Amino acid sequence: MGVLSPTRTMRLWGPRSLGVALGVFMTIGFALQLLGGPFQRRLPGLQLRHSWASSLGPAAPSCPPRQHLVFLKTHKSGSSSVLSLLHRYGDRHGLRFALPARYQFGYPRLFQASRVKGYRPQSGGTQPPFHILCHHMRFNLKEVLQVMPSDSFFFSIVRDPAALARSAFSYYKSTSSAFRKAPSLAAFLANPRAFYRPGARGDHYARNLLWFDFGLPFPPELRTKRGNPHVSRDPNPPQLPSGAGPPAHTLDPNALFHPVPTVADGHSQMSSPASLDLGSSSFIQWNLAWLDSVFDLVLVAEYFDESLVLLADALCWGLDDVVGFMHNAQAGGGQDRSTIDDGGLTTEERQLTARARAWNNLDWALYVHFNRSLWARIKQYGQSRLDSAVAELRARREALAKHCLVGGEALDPKYITDRRFRPFQFGSGKVLGYVLRSGLSLQDQEECERLATPELQYKDKLDAKQFPPTVSLPLKTSRRPSP
Repeated sequence: MGVLSPTRTMRLWGPRSLGVALGVFMTIGFALQLLGGPFQRRLPGLQLRHSWASSLGPAAPSCPPRQHLVFLKTHKSGSSSVLSLLHRYGDRHGLRFALPARYQFGYPRLFQASRVKGYRPQSGGTQPPFHILCHHMRFNLKEVLQVMPSDSFFFSIVRDPAALARSAFSYYKSTSSAFRKAPSLAAFLANPRAFYRPGARGDHYARNLLWFDFGLPFPPELRTKRGNPHVSRDPNPPQLPSGAGPPAHTLDPNALFHPVPTVADGHSQMSSPASLDLGSSSFIQWNLAWLDSVFDLVLVAEYFDESLVLLADALCWGLDDVVGFMHNAQAGGGQDRSTIDDGGLTTEERQLTARARAWNNLDWALYVHFNRSLWARIKQYGQSRLDSAVAELRARREALAKHCLVGGEALDPKYITDRRFRPFQFGSGKVLGYVLRSGLSLQDQEECERLATPELQYKDKLDAKQFPPTVSLPLKTSRRPSP
């Protein structure tokens, strides 16, 4: 998967047809990402690789592990937990990270290769290759492929826009002018146009944040001169593009949704809305098809453990490589899965969910699309096989938590006195972290530290490892941006 090979099935758009499509749907800047042979990638297949080991030890894959990785770290989608496992894997295996000078690659601007620390475009092939690119950026394929090998495995993660909106409102209330002016998320979603101003500072956090992070263009009628989206008049939940896969089921866009089991095989499959009245459905479908041709796998936050099983399988990694703790979680955040289940929500909460999905209509299209593709992969993988692997993953995580952590779980930051493990506090909520148990062996201490280290401190650790200081200088305290 991910390697451009003439022997594999690919989706390739010719320059003429691609140019026509771009003329209708794309901005000039986005077109530069798509044109040219090196930037044409295939649709990901559903062929999975190996069976899981039956014990709690690492699996023994029958294929070489993938180590050229591009992870698009989307905001407020569980991406910090994925970043943690990539940090640990790369650190343990001595891989070279493409690191930002600080903590992000110039976000919210589109990614530029020149922002990668140590990147030398005129090195004449003498520069060691980067293995992993995984920190916050706004995706820009052309520039990413200037830095990363062409056989890199591209993946990302999405979250239900309703759950994402709740988290983003709390986290970015001081950053987004729209959120800052609103007394509550309910008040914001009841009349978002009273608070949201296209192009205002930080307001990309307030609408279609996933679409923005994926670097996708906004429909021409929704753009401003600054390149940020206008609000649409009557946003409606979008329709999943038609294509190969299991039959779609009807979904009430105002209802909570979850994969609907089919009578035929008992496996869960993704439902999709029955109609679309956006006036730009072709534009949405084209962008989703393009994402399918670029990304080998997109995880779904509401099915995080199931996604990790598929990720490990696709990468030919062992079970221990994807076992980890949750990072950057806010106190009282609850479980994402409750957002998509029918039960347990009040009428007010259901209304809030429907409004959040309608306001974030492009993100809803992304989410429906990639949720459906995840469950298609699960069907290919096998539901019973997946259930067994997920149970094993959770048992291993629980064992590690009991062995490594005080209390066996995440704690309020007031209890975390060791700065190495205290997560960066931002927004109105408290970001939870971990305290290590005393008395660990040296080997266990090292591994538990890897598991508990927050993303910003781990990035600093990797930076010092790759770029050791040549002279001793006083450390400067710099203001860390929001993760």
